[in-house]
Amino acid sequence: MISLILAIIYLAFVGLGLPDALLGTAWPAMHVTLGADWSLAGIITFMIAGSTIIASLMSDWLTKRFGAALVTGTSVLVAAVALLGFSNATAFPMVLVFAVPYGLAAGSIDAALNNYVARHYGSKHMSWLHAFWGVGAVISPYIMGFSLTRSLGWQHGYFVVSMIQVSIAIILFASLPLWKKQKGGIPDVEERKKVLSLPQILKIKGVKLILPAFFAYCAVEATTMLWASTYLVMHRGIAEEAAASFGALFFWGIMAGRFFGGFIADKMGDRKMIRGSIALMFTAIILILIPFEADIIALAGLALLGLGSATVYPSIIHSTPTNFGANNAQAIIGVQMAGAYTGSTFMPLLFGLISSVFGIGIYPIFMLFFVIILLLMTELVNRYVDKRGEVNA
Repeated sequence: MISLILAIIYLAFVGLGLPDALLGTAWPAMHVTLGADWSLAGIITFMIAGSTIIASLMSDWLTKRFGAALVTGTSVLVAAVALLGFSNATAFPMVLVFAVPYGLAAGSIDAALNNYVARHYGSKHMSWLHAFWGVGAVISPYIMGFSLTRSLGWQHGYFVVSMIQVSIAIILFASLPLWKKQKGGIPDVEERKKVLSLPQILKIKGVKLILPAFFAYCAVEATTMLWASTYLVMHRGIAEEAAASFGALFFWGIMAGRFFGGFIADKMGDRKMIRGSIALMFTAIILILIPFEADIIALAGLALLGLGSATVYPSIIHSTPTNFGANNAQAIIGVQMAGAYTGSTFMPLLFGLISSVFGIGIYPIFMLFFVIILLLMTELVNRYVDKRGEVNA
């Protein structure tokens, strides 16, 4: 039964990843249809990620009140409706309206399931959980690429993903009786008494150090998801249809890294996984930054950036109960999600503004800045944890 629940959780994360890559691959064609300037894509991600911040900050209360299963099933259904709205949008403001419920839904799914897996399963399962997010993120560019190459339009791509989400929601609701038999799936009275306020969470030592790390990581991930295809089209001169497929290289790297990372995560530990991933991210950005004439080098860098990014997010989340205490994990993970989505909210928008002045070629330098922040913050958290261990020894 536990394995069946885990499989359903994995499926839910496939659904979570599906829409994340759609906007970036669709935008080169989408902005023309909507009559919007290409630099305005950041406003859409601003609305989505801003909504996820709200959902993440509410996740502690929501999950303890209704349980991870019901929160996830309802949120997937809301996301499906929002994506259906995207597919029927005929003007830029309509996309912004539907971005809000989609963002709320995505934030609720992310926080609820990350906490559930962090508390009930090992590090390898956290890595595999996020690998299945990568499965969804890899599939969707091909769905969009198929829709564009067959002249079906970007709207068709959004419609297909919406219908997939409906199917996942049906499975989640059908599985509710299974969650009742698994501790942590359905809330109890004691859990409802343990909700922490935001000021209380921020007073926990070390929390303020980890938030900039999540911010920086998601700045890299979200900016790449949104702007990589546009970078390939405008800076490398690759055709729109090809760029939509090549943009999936980043997600292929994430998926592969998280899948294979799961086999070594328990042996290496979260700290070594994070350090190794950051080293790969640095290498990848250098490959993208160096102006080789052959596009294959930049494309390899894009894939390697995904591979390097793969285990940072799940490893930091999985280390939360160890670093800050299991009793505080749900509340802290919710705030970490908020910090992550703050990076997702503002940094793609900021990049759009900066690139409109300095050109899209600034992309790899923008990435490098945030990878440096990620390294500094995670090492500061390690130092804090080590000092705390010395005091308690």
